[in-house]
Amino acid sequence: MTQPAPDPRAYVVISPCRNEAAYMRRTLDSVVAQSERPALWVIVDDGSTDDTPAILAEYAARHDWIRIVLKPDRGHRAVGPGVIEAFYAGLETVSLDDYAYLCKLDLDLDLPPRYFEILMDRMQADPRIGTCSGKAYFRNADGNLVSERIGDEMSLGMTKFYSVACFRQIGGFVREVMWDGIDCHKARQLGWTPVSWDDPDLRFEHLRPMGSSQTSIYTGRRRHGFGQYYMGTDPLFMLASAINRMRQPPLVLGGLAMLQGYFGAMARRIPQHDDPDLAAFLRSYQRRALLVGKARAVAEIEAERAALWSAAVQPVSETAV
Repeated sequence: MTQPAPDPRAYVVISPCRNEAAYMRRTLDSVVAQSERPALWVIVDDGSTDDTPAILAEYAARHDWIRIVLKPDRGHRAVGPGVIEAFYAGLETVSLDDYAYLCKLDLDLDLPPRYFEILMDRMQADPRIGTCSGKAYFRNADGNLVSERIGDEMSLGMTKFYSVACFRQIGGFVREVMWDGIDCHKARQLGWTPVSWDDPDLRFEHLRPMGSSQTSIYTGRRRHGFGQYYMGTDPLFMLASAINRMRQPPLVLGGLAMLQGYFGAMARRIPQHDDPDLAAFLRSYQRRALLVGKARAVAEIEAERAALWSAAVQPVSETAV
């Protein structure tokens, strides 16, 4: 018997969280207020020890489309693989056959009210868009919103919105620090278009600045450098990225911490992500980007791989909707 097609606007949100009581009400309220709400929101409490469980119970009691999954306390906040482990604990409770879209959403964000509506509109207008997001902003010491300056060629890790077809084809998320870079490069390798937009109606506030880490911002920068090494980033590209990061607070030292994480992992010969074809694709793109810029390099790749997407993926997408 043929599986009935899901509602073309049905999406499921999965949110890993731990000790988010200081931020989560703003995220919860902003999702409840969406112009198009999720069909289901699965929130995975990864062993919180603050008021997170009580707040989640309060919202779940008020909204029958919010489901809570509890995990035991691991004893510490785990970024990277720990977050994705919690994400999959939530994903295991749903059937993706019931949804057209999937979102991994952190609980330290304040989303604009038409956020998911606009993302779905754009993905339906261009089905080749496999993953997308808006742009993250944080408040500086003066209370002003400042962009986190993530490139347009990536969807942002704190709010990854996916077509289910793309998520399945890339094999989902890897359980390592650079999961939110590997997924976009894998999608582009297979012919999809990952993208983020800095439109006023898609800008959201990140209540905990990216890369700040639960320990210090330097720990976060070193972790980012390690993640770039794990992903297979070209050393020259890494150097250029770190120099560019030195212009952002913490000035100079943040970029140096990235280099420490990258070259320290290289010196220790830590194993890298086991996907040689993706590593070759990534380094080819990065070397081209150093010559002509990211935007042109991405445009070239996406033009080259349009036929690959059309031949391999479009029939699946047409069946799904």
